[in-house]
Amino acid sequence: MQITSTSLAALMIGFKSEFKNGLDTAESQYKTIAMDVNSTKGAETYGWLGKTTRFRKWLGDRVIQNLKTHDFTIKNEPFENTVGVDRDDIEDDSLGLYSPLFKQMGQDTANHPDELVFDLWKKGFTEKCYDGQYFFDTDHPAIDEDGNEYSVSNMQAGAGPAWYLIDNSKALMPVIFQKRRPYDFASMDKKDDTNVFLQKEYLYGIDARVNAGYGLWQLAFGSKATLNKANYDSAFEAMQSLKGDHGKPLNVTPKVLLVPPTLRAVALEMVKAERDAAGATNVNRGTTEVVVCPWLA
Repeated sequence: MQITSTSLAALMIGFKSEFKNGLDTAESQYKTIAMDVNSTKGAETYGWLGKTTRFRKWLGDRVIQNLKTHDFTIKNEPFENTVGVDRDDIEDDSLGLYSPLFKQMGQDTANHPDELVFDLWKKGFTEKCYDGQYFFDTDHPAIDEDGNEYSVSNMQAGAGPAWYLIDNSKALMPVIFQKRRPYDFASMDKKDDTNVFLQKEYLYGIDARVNAGYGLWQLAFGSKATLNKANYDSAFEAMQSLKGDHGKPLNVTPKVLLVPPTLRAVALEMVKAERDAAGATNVNRGTTEVVVCPWLA
């Protein structure tokens, strides 16, 4: 192939096509637990994470619900993924070797939010969220009907692989995936680019500014106890019994049973089997959808 501006432009189109093919065919799971939030600056502060709302009978003036707010900030971080194509390969028309690479780059781009979100998720037993407690903790602070503070738990202790119940039906979610600059495909492929002149290498890459942070702990329950009927029922009940500040029921109902691959068979039996091991009707059948997440392995 003769290297000209026209042939390089055609090459760029071909590489982008393979990239998009990978992007479109990749399976992503992060939206099971996270919501996308667009960012307009270097970091975003989510003070509203400490607020809840409720309707009241309108008597007299409106009552503005100024509940406790929290200074919880997610900083955007830069990420990149770059590959080089040797000029000799272009001249020798050996570009078929690179097609799988750019398709893989597309899949990696689609999966990068999964990496960030589920890496954060796994740290939920040891990383703090907006209220200053670990995301999965036994003593999240809440206010009862009389204005007194008490502790709320969204976890079960244990020594086994962690499993989770999630309510992802609300407007808000347990995790925030924050996007300042979306993933963008770019190149350095001009003959006077330093990399071409010095290393005879054409560069193609993806970059973005994004990050993940904790949202509402109330919509998730983490357990390291054995995944069995008693523990599942206890966790399910704990989530449905949750109340916001001043005793408002939060109307939380788990929709997803999120598990690592090691718990796939147990989880499916828990909510898919018609009968339990003793032959009795499985009352938990269909109560949640099982999501098996390789990122939790």
